[in-house]
Amino acid sequence: MPLTYEFTATLWPWESRRDLWTFVTLPDDAADEIAALTDTTARGFGAVRVQARVGTVVWRTSVFPQSTGGSYVLPVKRAVRDANVLKVGDPVSVWLDVLG
Repeated sequence: MPLTYEFTATLWPWESRRDLWTFVTLPDDAADEIAALTDTTARGFGAVRVQARVGTVVWRTSVFPQSTGGSYVLPVKRAVRDANVLKVGDPVSVWLDVLG
């Protein structure tokens, strides 16, 4: 059964490297479901492979468990931010398909 989610979340910087890494946090209900259904397939650091779409940009990456808060975070790379004219603090509409 494929897991697909659509949500809007705020783009935030990783505290250690504000210039290079930005993320959105998945909603708690999506994170709980992903954690429950992918427990045996998680990769290094608990990463789960996904395909994401923001605007017209589609890419494959992983979501990672957030060290605080218990959710997962999706990295949003510069090319995606530039193509959608996004900056830190902007709301981001995300489509996410869990690949396992």
